[in-house]
Amino acid sequence: MGASEFGPLPAAALRTAIATLFLLPLLGWRGQLGVLRAHWRRVLLLGLLNSALPFACFAFAVLSITTGLSAILNATVPLFGALVAWLWLGDRPAASRVLGLAIGFAGVALLAWDSAGLKPGAGGLAPAWALGACLVATLCYGFSANATKVWLDGLPPLVTATGSQLGATLGLALPALWLWPAQAPGARAWAAMAALGVLCTGVAYILYFRLIEKAGPAKALAATFVIPVFAVGYGVLLLGEPLTLRMLGCGAIIVAGTALSTGLLRLPTRRTA
Repeated sequence: MGASEFGPLPAAALRTAIATLFLLPLLGWRGQLGVLRAHWRRVLLLGLLNSALPFACFAFAVLSITTGLSAILNATVPLFGALVAWLWLGDRPAASRVLGLAIGFAGVALLAWDSAGLKPGAGGLAPAWALGACLVATLCYGFSANATKVWLDGLPPLVTATGSQLGATLGLALPALWLWPAQAPGARAWAAMAALGVLCTGVAYILYFRLIEKAGPAKALAATFVIPVFAVGYGVLLLGEPLTLRMLGCGAIIVAGTALSTGLLRLPTRRTA
């Protein structure tokens, strides 16, 4: 709703700017502005990797593909996160986690089989560029989750969330102003951006960085397996899309895969004398 009227880069910049305006007073109220000043370089850099580039990529992608398909591609984040952790940190995933990732992604793929695709009128190379943009975004998410644990371990989640959105806003400001739409967006688009900035970015990133701090990047990233389930649910509630047994079954598969990948469920092990 926002990207179609604002354009990808202005929509991404407006999203991070609204989130920053929401989070900065909270940071001041908690007396943590000094912590942000002490670690501003790494926090702002994280904002470019974890917000500016991914937000712009997804805003560009949904102009050609459905939001359902973008949510499916977003569910590859744990796979990229595990790969980055293995190659960078030497964190080789256990067998149960590998199986959980595979099961979760299989459930996501099955869920999207009939409900996601290209938008009407999308043709040529646009869908391919959109798919590529989604994969670039998920790679950024996978890298930045591990970087958060390495670079910013111990920082309050509110500091990381606020600083990352501030860094993303600064990085996107000039391109967004250059590409700002000539025709004023409507109230519906502004309302969508406000909800996206406050709820889906400001509040969500406080929770996200707290998950990374308390549970580690692997478990935090596994939450992306659940996003397509909510995408289908919102489609049913807001767009009148049908709810089928296939959706319920795939949702159960996704939950099972997520439980395995996060360690909530474990494979039985052989006991030796």
